[in-house]
Amino acid sequence: MAATGAGRKALTFATAQPTEIAADARGALALSPSARTVIDVGADEARAIRLGPGGKVIDFAINEKCAAGAGAFVEAMSRALEMPLGEFARASLDSTETIPMNAQCTVFAESEVVSLIHANTPPADIARAVHDAMASRVSTMVRRIGIEDPVVLGGGTALNVGFVRSLSQALGGVDIQVLEEAPYLGAHGAALIAWEAAQGA
Repeated sequence: MAATGAGRKALTFATAQPTEIAADARGALALSPSARTVIDVGADEARAIRLGPGGKVIDFAINEKCAAGAGAFVEAMSRALEMPLGEFARASLDSTETIPMNAQCTVFAESEVVSLIHANTPPADIARAVHDAMASRVSTMVRRIGIEDPVVLGGGTALNVGFVRSLSQALGGVDIQVLEEAPYLGAHGAALIAWEAAQGA
């Protein structure tokens, strides 16, 4: 058995406790063997990993201090607009205006969204501003490790079409492959690590 994630050390019965980085790397190698840049954006944390041949981790970065760079940020903003998350994600694709969002944390960003609502800003433009702000933070983290194609994306936020577009643009228009069963990237990798340990690999 393998356990990964923030609480992995609490599961003392697990025979393997791979870090989130190791689990993401193993999962990405299985799902996209040629991947060189792996981005995993979940609800509370974003990670970027640069892989070498055979899935070897060359470098990585973690955005664990800024909630505005993770999925919970978009969820909070969609609630502020009183829109279901899926609708909020799709709405940003219809935006015709680029609106900068300067707040560096979720609390202040929510105040900015409220101000935009009061200014009668179209919801699509607000949704895009939120996705662009989040993508800006994630792309800054990715650039720290270096971007190399192919780029793959996992984590629950990979299912957000608005964020995927904003991230691609923030990274200079790179093609981003959304991995199969993206929300379970780390779990997939951890399961493979456990299986390989059981085979004596």
